[in-house]
Amino acid sequence: MNIKILGTGCPNCQRLEANTKQALEELEIKADIEKVTEIQDIMSYGIMGTPALVIDGEAKISGRVPNAEEIKELLEK
Repeated sequence: MNIKILGTGCPNCQRLEANTKQALEELEIKADIEKVTEIQDIMSYGIMGTPALVIDGEAKISGRVPNAEEIKELLEK
């Protein structure tokens, strides 16, 4: 599983990363987490609002910070 956190490093991006790590830990899932901070790279996903969460190449959430429970639901699908 490959997970990308799209954002410039703002506090919301950091919260999204922390919530994602928490969800992975609670589900006992191993995954690579990559931070994507370059605007051109973020735009290549069609994302207009950050932070955004991309799971296995598919943008799942953008423009808000989901809690760990919501992220867990996405990871289990």
